[in-house]
Formats: sequence, C-alpha cells, structure tokens
Amino acid sequence: MAELHDLSPASGSHRARKRVGRGQGSGTGKTAGRGENGQNSRSGGGVRPGFEGGQMPLQRRIPKRGFTNINRVEYQVVNVRDLARIETADITPEILREGGLISSMRLPVKILGTGELDRAVNVTAHAYSGSARSKIEAAGGTASVVNSQDEL
Repeated sequence: MAELHDLSPASGSHRARKRVGRGQGSGTGKTAGRGENGQNSRSGGGVRPGFEGGQMPLQRRIPKRGFTNINRVEYQVVNVRDLARIETADITPEILREGGLISSMRLPVKILGTGELDRAVNVTAHAYSGSARSKIEAAGGTASVVNSQDEL
C-alpha cells in the first residue's frame, strides 16, 4: 500500500526551479534574465496591479453601477421534494439540520415548491413560496412560520 512519503509527482509534470544569477556560463548570469536597468530589474520592483503610469486607471474611469441592499435576507432553501426524504411528520429547522438538508442554524429557512409531496407533514420554517405552501396544504399538512430570529 502506498504511503504519503512514497508519493511523487508524475514524470515530466514538474520542472526544476531556474537558478538565475549564477555566472555567465549558466545563460542567466549578470542581470538574471531581468533585462538591463530600470524599475523591473530591481528587487521588489514593478508596479501594482491596475497601475497605468499615473494615468487614471480603468477601474476608476468606469462608472459605478448598482447597489447592495442592506436589508436583504439570505435564506437556506429546501424544496418540497426534499421534505419527502424526512420520515417524521413534524418538520422544523432542527430536523432539517439533522437530516443534512440545511447546513447552518444561523440562517433562516425558506421552503420552495419544486417537486411533489405524497403525505401530510407539518412544516415549520421562516418563509414559504406560494407554490410550496399550496403543495404542503394540498397534501393535508400545515405550513407554519417561525416569527423571530431568536428561535434560530
């Protein structure tokens, strides 16, 4: 069985590092492949990304667009077809977390309407789409809303 210390890269996949500035015979002596004098020949030389020699850079010439809505709520979404995978009749965010359908208890849960439901379930979540609510109630279940973030 192969161990970690036995692993090596595939043949031809890695090149040796070029050792520059090691004499004229190496082909990269004296200026070490950096050309002659100037800013880019110096250690630490060069300009930052986006710098255009003092000209107003492109990212500042282009107008800003759009905005960030500070009131946006980011939901964890669960589809109606995923609710069918849970055996219990009462489905809460805690049960969804244990079932692996949501990843965090910090974010609110929204139920979306993709898929069908073949049995009655009582779902408690923070939000529902219209089709999800109607599919849950058509199957004989209830769709109740968690009112506050304190219960997360």
